[in-house]
Amino acid sequence: MTSDEFIAAALRNPANKIIVDELFHLALPDAWLVSGCLVQTVWNVETGRAVDYGIADYDVFYFDRDTSWEAEDDVIRRLNAAFRKLRVKIEARNQARVHLWYPDKHGLPYPPLTCSTGGIDRFLTRNTRIGLRRTREGYDVYAPDGFDDAANLIVRPNPGPNFSADNYAVKAARWKALWPEVTVLAADA
Repeated sequence: MTSDEFIAAALRNPANKIIVDELFHLALPDAWLVSGCLVQTVWNVETGRAVDYGIADYDVFYFDRDTSWEAEDDVIRRLNAAFRKLRVKIEARNQARVHLWYPDKHGLPYPPLTCSTGGIDRFLTRNTRIGLRRTREGYDVYAPDGFDDAANLIVRPNPGPNFSADNYAVKAARWKALWPEVTVLAADA
């Protein structure tokens, strides 16, 4: 699967298209639609399901040097208002402040990031290390591992400092239940 093919498949989900287009207009710093909502849309296209089947939420990453909770909460409220008509769950996180709460919540290290794609790089699975954003020229996709795992319905661990085999197993089991076609590779693979 090429970058253009991935973008075309991901944007078949109207929510994905509306979100990336609106993020462009809102001009949040370093804003991306990321992870499951993109890959799961591709899985749905590949398996002939409704494009929004099984998608729990739509994750938005942005990077703002204002790491206060109040600033992030303001963005969360603005995005919830902007996307209320979509009737989907939006999860927005300022990647500049994840290191402030992640260790307490998950009991794992999380060194500070310098950009949103750094957060994408730390996802539990390689197949979800993908972000999409609109630009003046069209769409930009960030996919350090490419698109083969997404296109071929492969769930592969992404070992790193914040990797948890238990969290990986829970996520993979949910996906396998919804998309029995996926191939889940062992966490120690």
